[in-house]
Amino acid sequence: MSPSLDDRSVRHSVRATARRTAALVNALADDSPDPAGVAEVLRAYGEAEPLDLTAHDVAGMRAAAALLREVFAAERADDAAAVLNRLLREHTGPLRLSSHDGGSPWHPHLDADDDAPWDEWLLASSCMALTVLLWDRQCPPGGICASSGCRNVFLSQGAGPERRYCSRRCATRERVAAHRRSRAAEREDGASR
Repeated sequence: MSPSLDDRSVRHSVRATARRTAALVNALADDSPDPAGVAEVLRAYGEAEPLDLTAHDVAGMRAAAALLREVFAAERADDAAAVLNRLLREHTGPLRLSSHDGGSPWHPHLDADDDAPWDEWLLASSCMALTVLLWDRQCPPGGICASSGCRNVFLSQGAGPERRYCSRRCATRERVAAHRRSRAAEREDGASR
């Protein structure tokens, strides 16, 4: 039986934090993300209530997400590491352990304190998770979908072929579009003979 995000130790794992990072970067990519929608993403990844996000909170988180998108845009480990080193240097505090006064398992924090603003928390916790993934795999922790109609970020799955799309849906959409272009070019080429 696989653990769920309800399991407190799993919720604070590097992988769960990285998945939450990707989900938030995608949710915050809109010009005016809805605070209720962002709160739903946080709930889906096990954040505790109350989650009363304001437009100001979401604006700060959106700025943090834009900085994190740079990590996903890096095509090489060296580039991702350079971005992460800059973000860690400019936007995080010293490493510390927190259990939120016994409310969670011990886990690392790089934000100023347990009551740090949402944007600081997002940037610090995300940098930590993405740093560990890069360290573990020695490759960028993710990417940006190659589909022309999608700009979602995604996490790399580890071994295997390099991932180019955020989902099977985007991969299929691009494969179908390429097939249609190929068929149209064949018809056009046959008509011009």
